[in-house]
Amino acid sequence: MSNYFLIMLVGCCIVTWIPRIVPFVISKKMVFPNWLERFLSYLPLCILTALLLQSVLDYREGAFPGLKGLEFLACLPTLIVAMRTKDLMKTVIVGIVTIALLRFIL
Repeated sequence: MSNYFLIMLVGCCIVTWIPRIVPFVISKKMVFPNWLERFLSYLPLCILTALLLQSVLDYREGAFPGLKGLEFLACLPTLIVAMRTKDLMKTVIVGIVTIALLRFIL
């Protein structure tokens, strides 16, 4: 491994680390107003929704997005388990097993 590659690798790690970790460190020492805390509490839900829609919808240029059939079917039992148990590990396992079974069967 060359020194140039090692320096670039460390530099990329630092540049990636700074915007992901520093805000958490800074925000632990600050007290936010209630309205801002309420607003920020919706961010995880919005991010997970965006990730879900990205994996369930099929985007084509110049066309209306369509549903990916298997992925959408796998979301149904996963959503039921998520709503009933509120356990992330069970939800992820059900989602993985469901999509694996659907791909194996269909």
